[in-house]
Amino acid sequence: MTADRQPHRTSGQTPHVSADREALFRTVIHLWPYIWPADRADLKGRVVGAMVLLLIAKLATIAVPFTFKWATDALAGVGSAPMAASDWLVWAITAPVLMTLAYGFMRILMAVLTQVRDGLFAKVAMHAVRRLAYRTFVHMHELSLRFHLERKTGGLTRVLERGRNGIETIVRMVILQLAPTIIELALIVGVLMWQFDWRYVLVILVTVALYMGYTYQATEWRIGIRRKMNDSDTDANVKAIDSLLNYETVKYFSAEEREAQRYDRAMARYEDASTRAYTSLAVLNAGQAVIFTLGLAAAMVMCAFEIKAGTKTVGDFVLINSMMIQLYQPLNFMGMVYREIKQAVIDIETMFSILARPPDVLDAPGAKSLAVPAGVVRFENVAFAYEPDRPILKGISFEVPAGKTVAVVGPSGAGKSTISRLLYRFYDLSGGRISIDGQDIASVTQKSLRQAIGMVPQDTVLFNDTIRYNIRYGRWEATDAEVEAAAQLAQIDGFIKLSPKGYETEVGERGLKLSGGEKQRVAIARTILKGPPILMLDEATSALDSHTEKEIQDALERVSKGRTTLVIAHRLSTIVGADEIIVLSQGQIVERGTHAVLLAKNGLYASMWNRQREAEEARERLARASDESAAPNRNPPSADDALAAAAAAIPSDAPPVAPVDAAE
Repeated sequence: MTADRQPHRTSGQTPHVSADREALFRTVIHLWPYIWPADRADLKGRVVGAMVLLLIAKLATIAVPFTFKWATDALAGVGSAPMAASDWLVWAITAPVLMTLAYGFMRILMAVLTQVRDGLFAKVAMHAVRRLAYRTFVHMHELSLRFHLERKTGGLTRVLERGRNGIETIVRMVILQLAPTIIELALIVGVLMWQFDWRYVLVILVTVALYMGYTYQATEWRIGIRRKMNDSDTDANVKAIDSLLNYETVKYFSAEEREAQRYDRAMARYEDASTRAYTSLAVLNAGQAVIFTLGLAAAMVMCAFEIKAGTKTVGDFVLINSMMIQLYQPLNFMGMVYREIKQAVIDIETMFSILARPPDVLDAPGAKSLAVPAGVVRFENVAFAYEPDRPILKGISFEVPAGKTVAVVGPSGAGKSTISRLLYRFYDLSGGRISIDGQDIASVTQKSLRQAIGMVPQDTVLFNDTIRYNIRYGRWEATDAEVEAAAQLAQIDGFIKLSPKGYETEVGERGLKLSGGEKQRVAIARTILKGPPILMLDEATSALDSHTEKEIQDALERVSKGRTTLVIAHRLSTIVGADEIIVLSQGQIVERGTHAVLLAKNGLYASMWNRQREAEEARERLARASDESAAPNRNPPSADDALAAAAAAIPSDAPPVAPVDAAE
């Protein structure tokens, strides 16, 4: 019996492949184009060759019991009287020895042909695995940001891993196990009908029916147990990955013991479920062994009576035993094939549900590439909601002129970052229109749209590779000299050169080997290298200290010169030179104008500005007091909290700020 596999099922996904009899056939039908690829004649030839070898191997398999029978009958005819030397020679070159040698040869031929068949078909199986895994991986990237925000990374990678293994299982089982088993079973039944009579065939058919019926019922019973085991396994895996990805947070709060207990509780559920799964497997194996042994004993007893009656020979007794033992292997494979395919369907049903899920954001039919001769970005009465009953943006309109800089500010939750996601078309709008140089972004290809925009996000996540790899990600065909020039503009070249490995320095998982400011500068360098006509800066300097912020701000100003730039700002000091500042509150534009105009209005922006200045001054005073008193453990309040403080400072009974008309 084979080791138990661990398929996975995630509920709540539609459409999905259920683990029923229809699903088994449907899965094989879905996989057939990958087993018999229309564009690969070489792989089709391998499939045909494997089937020919399969048939020859099964004929050799059926011949093995007959050579055993003939050798036994020949030996049974040899008397106990001594033989002369000439008789020994005749005996050695006649039936007994020849049949024994034929028996050994057939077994060798059977084994060799089977292994050659498996080796020939391996390329077909693994090519099918690769193509389907590739298709699923590509489709995951095509799905919307909403899908990935709702998923847990650990669970999604397990879906891909198990689905890949399930595909391999089904492809190999159908061709290398199921087809050979059916052929061998048919040959054995035919031989027994020819060599013996209908009673033996009846015993075999009853044995097969009971065996397969028991296997089916026991496997159905085990499916629910295995699902619970897989769910608990996935849950434990997700918790482990989540905890390790948040390693620093765990350390900040001394939560190692709590995380370990949380993981152990998940593993305890897995322990209980897996124990039940392996116990049920033992019950299945024991029942199969009992059913087969009863059938084997019945056939051999029948043959023993016929030997006593003189109608059968001892060789026939050996033959029926060998044929039944020979039958046990395909019977065992039939049970195993059913279980493995059934479990593999469960493994890949979530993968199929992902493949069946259409992306939320699609290119319009006949979509053309975006042309950006100037780079004018216009939001026209844009409305958007992540959930229908919770609108985020409520009909906002503004324009970013070509080569100008427009900043968007506002309290947390006002919808600032949503604007950047909508411009990238991670989501489709609930209403309104976004255009670039008059072209609706919903009518152009997503690829060309995103190639035209450079993004420096607030939270920079790097690939677990080298600094050079992460910078070059902005433009893959860039030369090393261009990569290094971009690093110089982002003020990170000096740090890189101080590292022993320079640009080949590994940044670690999500870039954790770098400081927040270093990661941010890598992201800036990456965008500089991309060289897009439109820039999107989402809190681009939020992770930097004041000195570095000034350097990066200077670099960003040089890079954004002549480019259309939209800035999502938290630190108001970074956008005082913006051509226009848009102030959002509760999804609406409540103020707009230059820095000086907004201060003169003495509204929400002025309140936020004053609060930030007060926080900065308080930090400076506290720092001076700390130096004077040499108090080592005093931490000044961060200016990064000023925007939230400004929003909190507005009295709850203050009159609301009227939204600004788009034409103002």
